[in-house]
Amino acid sequence: MRLGLLRLDPTIGDLASIDRIVTDACQEAFADGLDVVVAPELALCGYPPRDLLHRQGFVEACAEVMRSIASTIGPDRLLLLGAPWMIGGRLTNALVACSGGEVIATGAKRLLPAYDVFDEDRWFTPGDRSCIVPFSGRRLGLLVCEDMWQGGDVGAPAYESDPVADAIDAGADLLVVASASPFAYSKHALQRRRLQEVAAQRGVDVVAVNQGGANDDLIFDGAAMAVAADGRWRAIRGPFDCGQRLDVDLDSPNRIEPADVDEDALRVGAIIASIEGYVRKTGASGVLLGLSGGIDSALVAALAVAALGPERVDAITMPGRYTSTGTRDDAQSVASALGIRMETLGIEPVHSALRQVLGGASVEDGSLVDQNLQARARGVLLMARSNASGALVLATGNKSELAVGYATLYGDMNGALCPLGDLLKTDVQAMSRWLNVHHDQVGLNKPPIPESVISRPPSAELRPDQTDQDSLPPYPVLDALVRAIVEDQLDDEEAAQAAGVETDEAAHWRAQIDRAQFKRSQAAVIPKLSARAFGPGRPWPIVARLTRTAAEPSR
Repeated sequence: MRLGLLRLDPTIGDLASIDRIVTDACQEAFADGLDVVVAPELALCGYPPRDLLHRQGFVEACAEVMRSIASTIGPDRLLLLGAPWMIGGRLTNALVACSGGEVIATGAKRLLPAYDVFDEDRWFTPGDRSCIVPFSGRRLGLLVCEDMWQGGDVGAPAYESDPVADAIDAGADLLVVASASPFAYSKHALQRRRLQEVAAQRGVDVVAVNQGGANDDLIFDGAAMAVAADGRWRAIRGPFDCGQRLDVDLDSPNRIEPADVDEDALRVGAIIASIEGYVRKTGASGVLLGLSGGIDSALVAALAVAALGPERVDAITMPGRYTSTGTRDDAQSVASALGIRMETLGIEPVHSALRQVLGGASVEDGSLVDQNLQARARGVLLMARSNASGALVLATGNKSELAVGYATLYGDMNGALCPLGDLLKTDVQAMSRWLNVHHDQVGLNKPPIPESVISRPPSAELRPDQTDQDSLPPYPVLDALVRAIVEDQLDDEEAAQAAGVETDEAAHWRAQIDRAQFKRSQAAVIPKLSARAFGPGRPWPIVARLTRTAAEPSR
């Protein structure tokens, strides 16, 4: 048996486009001699459809397109396509089997995740049994995403049932896994190990395909994988690798050894996919960003060029009264290295006018009010140019700043997308160095970020001689605290140990993180890169007072 794994990047709800893409891909695959085509979870409508599933007529329209696609599949061919599907009057997240011009079976997803970014039981009813499809002498067990991964890739609570074991007990000798598993930089390696363990321990072939591209805050790596019953690899196409289809010959004795994947490369690929997908799917003309001469904006500019090309990336440098000559020069160096247009719009006239209107006594030099006026003046200029050009503004803040509120609403937080919003400052520095070394891998002609940008002490330059560390701990310490509190969800004592600080300091920064939620709730879309990103996967209350209860012992 020969299978083709389709690595699709659907636009959510674009049923006409998906109908055409899947039909054409099937015709091409079958013309190439393949027997089975497998598409990702909910590929028919795109993942995640969210409350689009509640729009009147949408699920019915999906079923109509599904039947239209099924009508093109011949009697000796099989298509497995993820779709929202009614079973017994209830909506399920199903892998639909089509052959001989009709739908012949449906395997409903049994494990519906309700953690992190997932809320699938809001829309779907879980399946209650294994779906086994006999075809060409094999018995295919249909699994949808979590049915295989079972939360092990993100440390979710254990489920009571095991669809993998149930499918094998029902006679499956080939497991087919269709996924729309959102990217997290440690997840791919865990999923690879999971597939090998299942194949080797249970003596079954396993093939899996994930959605590609990006939708809203979620990124999908498009990985396609096949493991033989001996636990060795038949074929693999890794995260963000080019090419739509991976072909797998189950009768071939050939085995491969896949290469290891670099985590910085993964994160670079993920952010590039996020920027490209967001711009393409919204129909924007390109992107616009403020290029300050600092490391964050330099990295965003480089990733945007890698995603879109230099002709679709514009920069504005907006010097103020405290901007140094060094950062002005570095902004120009970055723009020149990337080959992008850069406009200079000095903010001093706007800053002075605002100070005059507000009255000098209420806006002292270097005060928080004065600093925020400068940031918001820049935000206004960026949004004005965005309105005029149709380009989307990219915010340039990082996770460390967003965590503790070291960012200005309606200023540097302005934008449609915040590419670095799930990257800690130390990650930004590491990724910048990686990109300079491996720039050719993402299509950049030269190292994009000068060493002076990477090594200069970070500064917002909103008052004389300012550095970030005037207000924040050193970034290695702050990042350790953010990782411990936000990503690992540790208590104050454990977070303090992880960061090498006193418990009182950990408690102080936890309070800062909680207080800054009102800013993050108004932030640009943050692409998810880690196991716990700010956004839908961390629905934190804005108004809360967290106190220790009497029943909770003091530590």
